[in-house]
Amino acid sequence: MSDPVRSFGKIAEKLARNPLGIIALFIVLIYGLATAATGNLTPSERLPLTWFLVLFPVLVLVFFIHLVIHHSDKLYGPSDFRDEANFMKLKTAALLGAAAAKKQNPATDEDIGEIVDSVRVAGGAQPERDAEWKSRILWVDDRPENNHYERQAFEAIGLQFTLAQSTDEALEKLTNNQYAAIISDMGRREGPREGYVLLDRLRSEGNVTPLFFYASSNAPEHKRETLDHGGQGCTNNPQELFKLVTRAVIQRQST
Repeated sequence: MSDPVRSFGKIAEKLARNPLGIIALFIVLIYGLATAATGNLTPSERLPLTWFLVLFPVLVLVFFIHLVIHHSDKLYGPSDFRDEANFMKLKTAALLGAAAAKKQNPATDEDIGEIVDSVRVAGGAQPERDAEWKSRILWVDDRPENNHYERQAFEAIGLQFTLAQSTDEALEKLTNNQYAAIISDMGRREGPREGYVLLDRLRSEGNVTPLFFYASSNAPEHKRETLDHGGQGCTNNPQELFKLVTRAVIQRQST
């Protein structure tokens, strides 16, 4: 193998370690192939190729700007950080920031700092193989698509989810499975206070799984009412939800 080929192979291996490098490698390959093909084309055949070579960088630039604005957390790979834990922290904070922006409740620098601390702690808590339920959460919501970013943030630290869209479905799953925690909305198709129906039913049956409401209200009276019903927390803030649930999961994993 010649030195230029071996040198390019090493460069390609390094570039392929993260999305930005893959984009750069793709551009290099496109122009390399175009240059090799140009010599065998007639002038009329070269015209469309010339236009492609002119417009291609513009398209790449537009695509890159889109990535930076909307998907900046996906531009790096774990190898770009000192260790994978730092990558996990950035990804989790970015996902929760997206969830907060969706709810028009942007995260502050203090929020991000607390989130990173939570990820650092949660990342070190690994359940035993015979207790996989300690890393699984039951999320009860009749519109699960509304919580996409929040679930991704939890999944980034190793937690998994089982989804239920009604009280009956949730109770059925709880009959046959254990969970480290339960997240529930409040109002569902069954009724505007269906979250309390689920919580009261669980506590009456002796089920003490930590339950947190992720609803539209963050009012102090609703937090107090949640505690009165035997719940562990109520919030409409994704950062607060993340901290509450990860602390509960860590506590369950340590027992």
